[in-house]
Formats: sequence, structure tokens, C-alpha cells
Amino acid sequence: MPSKQRTKPINIVPPTPTAKTISKKYKKDDDDMTEVGDGDEWNLGKSNITRPSDQLELTDQELKEEITRVLTANNPHAPKNSVRYSYKERAYKPVPLISQMAIHLSLDGNLIHKDSDEAKRQMSKWELSEEEEPEFASTPIEVLPSESAEKFDTEEDAEEPADAKGMEEEEEKEEKETIKPKQERKIPNQFNFSERASQTFNNPMRENGCQTEPPPRASFSSTANQWEIFDAYEEELARQMIIKEKPKTQTSKKDAISKKKLSPIEIIGDDISRVGKVSKIVERMVNQNSYDDIAQDFKYFEDPSDEFRDQEGTVLPLWKYFYDKVKKLSVCGMAWNPRYHDLFAVAHGSYDFMKQNNGMLLVHSLKNPIYPEYQYSTESSVLCLDFHSSYPHLIAVGFYDGNVAVYNLMERTDGPTYKSTAYTGKHCDPVWQVRWLKDDLDNNINFCSISSDGRFVSWALIKNEIIHTDIIKLTLDGICKDALENLQLQIMGCGTSFDFHKKKPNLFLVGTEEGKIHKCSKAYSSEFLATYDAHHMAVDALNWNAFHPDIFISCSSDWTVKIWDHNLKNPMFTYDLNSPVGDVAWSPYSSTVFAAVTTSGKVFVYDLNINKYEPICEQAVVNKKRNKLTHIAFNPTYPIIMVGDERGGVIILKLSPNLRKQPKAKKGQEVQKGPEVEIAKLDKLLALVRDPDVKEN
Repeated sequence: MPSKQRTKPINIVPPTPTAKTISKKYKKDDDDMTEVGDGDEWNLGKSNITRPSDQLELTDQELKEEITRVLTANNPHAPKNSVRYSYKERAYKPVPLISQMAIHLSLDGNLIHKDSDEAKRQMSKWELSEEEEPEFASTPIEVLPSESAEKFDTEEDAEEPADAKGMEEEEEKEEKETIKPKQERKIPNQFNFSERASQTFNNPMRENGCQTEPPPRASFSSTANQWEIFDAYEEELARQMIIKEKPKTQTSKKDAISKKKLSPIEIIGDDISRVGKVSKIVERMVNQNSYDDIAQDFKYFEDPSDEFRDQEGTVLPLWKYFYDKVKKLSVCGMAWNPRYHDLFAVAHGSYDFMKQNNGMLLVHSLKNPIYPEYQYSTESSVLCLDFHSSYPHLIAVGFYDGNVAVYNLMERTDGPTYKSTAYTGKHCDPVWQVRWLKDDLDNNINFCSISSDGRFVSWALIKNEIIHTDIIKLTLDGICKDALENLQLQIMGCGTSFDFHKKKPNLFLVGTEEGKIHKCSKAYSSEFLATYDAHHMAVDALNWNAFHPDIFISCSSDWTVKIWDHNLKNPMFTYDLNSPVGDVAWSPYSSTVFAAVTTSGKVFVYDLNINKYEPICEQAVVNKKRNKLTHIAFNPTYPIIMVGDERGGVIILKLSPNLRKQPKAKKGQEVQKGPEVEIAKLDKLLALVRDPDVKEN
């Protein structure tokens, strides 16, 4: 039996780790990126590792295969179509760069980067404070800085033996190493993970409620039988058939092709609208440079040959307006804008009822003779138009199919704002003239129209509707009898033109296809105030004098132009122009000047104060074999007139000085101007023509 030996436990104090051992320990742990302790975790054997039953068994090639994953920092909840308002461009602009950072927690700290100026300033302060304190104040070993202490050490060292000196030097080195822990230790692993936690304030839960009135309830009960179900199905089928038939009647192949062509334009429309105003300005600048000679003639040129002519003048052609889309359409109506005197509107259509096609409404400017400012395509020919005197953006239009419409230039739409229909009382025949009137008693904007169906209609714009009122119906003197039923039928007249009195808003004149002129009043709609046997053919135009309240002028296809006093039955002046007269107009600057155009392509300008018998200007503007003139209009302020031809062209003509002569002042007297002077000038001429034996109406 072996004897048992008793062992006494020995308490061994573990040695204190030095800086060298600590650095060695951390160097070993750099590869594993973890901090290793002194426990028994590394002494566990391989037998303790267990493999799960469902673990995949991979081959060496599969284990060596590298699988890459790309992780992005994009925020899936970040908005992709955010816009911001640009004060520079005065429009909303899309934000090109969107922040993908999502902030979950934000705390204000007091950390400063060590390379910043503030950090360097603080570090310098700390170094100064440490230098002021005694070095190694916290350690028990005192270091004597004086020379006496050094001498004392050297004397002791000389007395001790050499072996003791070596031991003491090693101990001093170890003590110095233990004394130096004030130096900051650099952590070799910069990505050391340290778990941190913070406590935030939880907002209290709040409840918000509101009380509303209960929705209305109603109890309903009914019985359904086979007849009611059948009727419901029939109504639904009829409604579906109507919806299917609507696009078939409205759309055509041409419309479908035009829509396909316009679809890419609509996409680019937003980009073009941004530079639309700038491009118009640039276009006008280019046109001003290219047509500078014409602009100079319009502004400054005066025909010097008028000084050598006693009573004759000329017209100078300036601009010619022609749009490609109206190549086969004639000019059926023209009007200057009452406020913007460089703007004018042109109605394009066809007077030939066998060649009816689409029409166009164009608005041109003297500043751009190449391209119209506004253009509107219509399904029927546009025969007449008129600008509103108070609202210059409104244009009243009459069509060949009997409709009337109102276009608003301020609204960027392709069609009219108001348009008549068969339900709202449209005309049955072509509308030959429209004219704006003063607002009615209810302050509603209204205008009048006349048509070949014999109706003289007033149209009022009320909210979004156009409401008609028949003022008068034109009738003929004869009565037609029906032989079968022995009935007396009243024959309706055909109106072609009209004009309202400048000072009496109820008084107006109406011209007919039979060549008669009726003086009517809105207060007496049942009968005419007077009837003039004016012409042998249709009356093409009627105009009251701009100054004299009793004088009006008319023209007809019977080659004549006549000046009338509405108080007399017979004309005051009659002029034969040797060809059908298309239009006539009084000048806005003189009561004795008027102009007319004929189908022979000539422009006639008369001044009764200079010559009562012959025109002071007779000039051919277009070739009479190829073209015909249809309409004429004086500009309200500039000394120009515009004429329209049968091929869709508009020509601007400037009047020479002899055509716009003003009365010369006598010595020591000023030139008298005003409407009273113009009235007196015309009365003086008419007094020579009036027959004192003829009684007034």
C-alpha cells in the first residue's frame, strides 16, 4: 500500500501584467478581431462541436466558390418624383438628387474632431496644465531633480558591489516601465465593436376623436318581376348602343390621322410653351430685320409725286399675308381690333355653295407678316366676323351652315367658347353678317346676326349658354298661293347685310338679296320704318357714316355704289364702277372719304370734298384674270387699308398724302377739327344735291 502524502495548499500571487505582456496579448488577438480572455474557452476539444442534422454537405469546389452580394444604401421609402418651386424661373422644378439617408436617432453630442482648430486649442491647454503639476504626482516614487540627489546615487552605487548594481538597474528599468502608463495606449483594432445603449423619452399616447352626424338612412323595399328586369336590360342595351354610335358619327379618317399627327406635338407642347413668349419676341426681331424696308415705308414714306398731281393719289402695297392652309379659301370677312390697331382678324371660307369645305379663322399682326398669331379651324366656311369694342379678345363669327360662335383669344383652346346649335335656335341658311351691340339691360354681352332665312336674331351670352331672340323677320310684299290647298303663304326675304346707327342704338338698316334696304327699329319688330328700292341685285354691304347721323352708303353686285340720306327715298350720289362691287367702307378720319373694291381687282378711293364725280384713286391691286377682291377695311389710326382677295391673301396698302388731305388753315386762323366740322363739311356738299321739292319720310 503506498503511503498517502499530505499536501499543503500554496497561495501563489499572480504576477502583475506589464505593458509588454499586454501589447503581446493584443497582437495575438488582431487576427481573430476579438478580445481573448483567460478563460477555458480555447481549451475545449473538437469533440464538443456538434453538427446539425439538416446541414448541407458541400464539396470543396462549392466551399471555395465565392458568392458576392451587393448591398446598396438606397432608401426604398425615399420619394422619387419630388419637385421644388424655383423663384428664379417661377415654376416647379424636379429635384435631381434625392437624399437616401434615413435618420432613426439624432443626438446632439460634444465630440470634436482631433484635427480641428478647436481640438488643437483644447489639447494645448491640457498640456500646459499638466506641465504645471509635479510629474508623477500619483506614483509613490519621488524623483529628485537636483544634482545632489545624483551625487548621492553615484556614491551609493560605488559602495555596492557590482552584482547588486546590475540587479538594481533591472529593477529601475521595470519600475520606469510601470511608471509610464500615462501615455495613451493605441488600440490596434480600429473596428473594435463596443455595445452602447441610450435611453430615449417615450411620448405619451394621445387619443383624438370627433363626433359627426349619422348618415341619413332610409328603408326601401320593392319587388322585382320579369317585366322590370327585362325593361332594365333593354335600357342598358340602348344606352350602350348610343355610346358606341357616338364616336362613329363624330370621328372620321381625316380626324384620326390628324390626331395621330398631333399626339407627338402634344407631348412636346409643355416644353414649347415654356419658351413660347421668348420665341415670339425673337421671331418678331427677325421679321423686323428681314422686312425693315417695308416697315420704313409704312412709317415714313410719303409719295413725292403727289405734289405734282392736283387731285389724284395712289396706294402703296406694303405687306401681303398668305397662309398655306387657306390656299383654296377666299377672304369672306375682315376686321381690325378696336384696341390693338396692329391686330386684325380674317374669315376664310367659300362663297360657292358647290365647293363648300372647312374654313379657318386667322388673327394676324403687322409685326409678323409670315405666321398668324392665332388660328382656328372650323368645320364650315367662316363668312363674317366682328371684334367686340369693349372686350377686344372676343370675336363673333358666322358660318355657312347657319351657326354663330364666339371665340375668346385669351383662352388657349382649339374651338369656340360659345356656339349655337339647332336646339338654341341656329339659322337655317348661311349667316352673312354679325355685329356686336352694347350690353343689354341685364349687362349681358350680346350681338346680332342676319341670314338668308330672313331672321334677324339677337344672341345673348349668359353664363355658359348662348340664348337667341328673334328681333325681326324679313318678308316680301307678294303673297304666294298654294294651288292644291288654296292657302296663302308668306314669302320670307333673304338678308345679306345690316348696320346699326352710331348714336341711336335701336335704329338699324337691313339689306336683302332682292336689292332692297329696310330701315328697322328694335322697338317695332312687326313692320319696317321705311323701305328703299336701292339696287337691282343683292346688297353686299351697308355702312352708316362715322360722323354724319343721317348718311349711309351701300354697294351691290349691280356695279353701283350709292350714298343715301335715310330721310329721303332717293340716293344722293350714285357711282358706277363697271364691275360687281364686293365691299365699301367709310374712312375713320374724314366724313367725305370712302373706298370700295371690285371683282376686277381694283381699289377705288373717293373724296367728295375734292371730286364728287370721279375717284381720286383707281388702282389695280391683283390680276383680274386670276384673282378678285372681296373685302376692304380702314385702319382706325394708321393711314392704311387692307383688302382681301378670292385666293385667301390679304394686302396692306398705304394711302398717299392726296388721299388723306386735311383742310388747309387760312392766314391767322387755326385748323378746326372735330365731328362738328366733318358734319358741316358733308352738309355743305349735300345741300348742292338735295332737291327742295322732295318731301322727307
